[in-house]
Amino acid sequence: MRILAAAGLFLTLAPVLPAADPSQAEIDSIIRKFAARESEFARARENYTYRQTVRVQELDENGVGRGKFEMVSDIVFDREGKRNEKVIRAPVATLQRIQLTQQDEQDLRNVQPFVLTSAEVDKYHVRYLGKEKLDEIDCYSFAVKPKKMVMGERYFAGVVWVDDRDLQIVKSYGRGVGLEKNKGDHKYPKFETYREQIDGKFWFPTYTTANDVLPFSSGPVPIKMLVRYEDYKQFKSDVKITYGDEAAAPKEPKKP
Repeated sequence: MRILAAAGLFLTLAPVLPAADPSQAEIDSIIRKFAARESEFARARENYTYRQTVRVQELDENGVGRGKFEMVSDIVFDREGKRNEKVIRAPVATLQRIQLTQQDEQDLRNVQPFVLTSAEVDKYHVRYLGKEKLDEIDCYSFAVKPKKMVMGERYFAGVVWVDDRDLQIVKSYGRGVGLEKNKGDHKYPKFETYREQIDGKFWFPTYTTANDVLPFSSGPVPIKMLVRYEDYKQFKSDVKITYGDEAAAPKEPKKP
């Protein structure tokens, strides 16, 4: 404690103690609640169109680009209301030492924009790490890894940060993992995915970034990856969709 003197008075102030960690029962309740909110978000996102831009760069030992992969696609609905992916632009890939596999495609669709719903949460060990502030957002942080892996399925392993008020994931950091029948020389980068509050209710993935060195048996390959999820619009919106061509990752998400 410390003593303050003001106007001839001496005041004794008790030290500010850090907030106690929640009990295990409270942690279990937080996990159930945020998984339920993630389920609501997953259902809501199915009614949105958006544009996805994927860029992967292969670098040499000096960090200079020597090959790239790019694909721009729109997630849209057809006249019958069925959700489809429409490729807008896909230049010929110039990657030299790596190629994207089926597992990479699964990670792009489901693992990197990770959503931990009530239906999925029991497949994972979810361990509470503590409280943390991300860009002025108070968050719970959790370590997440699969309890058991099924052949051919892809899973997330890493850390998620959950807004302590909205109880939704606002950031995830980790990599895709899984069991593979053909155990080739497959490596998967660590990535970060950030979300933003798009509609005032739900937090949507807006970009994924990776800057990693893949340790192949033939030698290490540095790579950079940037995936953007842009222009979310509710189904039947006729707002024109545009996308940027910048390569630098934007700032962390902020609430409006």
